[in-house]
Amino acid sequence: MSQLGHNGHLNSFIQRIERLNEEKSTISADILEIFKEAKSAGFDPKIMRKVIAERKLDAADRAERDALIEAYMDRLGDFASAPLGQAAISKVG
Repeated sequence: MSQLGHNGHLNSFIQRIERLNEEKSTISADILEIFKEAKSAGFDPKIMRKVIAERKLDAADRAERDALIEAYMDRLGDFASAPLGQAAISKVG
């Protein structure tokens, strides 16, 4: 079978993709509506997106990412050494 043969197959693939794209658009709109509802209830959608992203990660991936962030921060001189960081530490301590 050549790549150009079987118009019925090609048409079927295209129609299935188009249908799924329509469903994806509907689902995306539904998700945005939920974020709007959450915002009107007092929740921060940006933080909710971060929570959702965090929940996608398994514990090992999250730990590896957190270790890398800490290593990079240490390499850059860490926030704790900056005046704002020192003020935050003095409030906690």
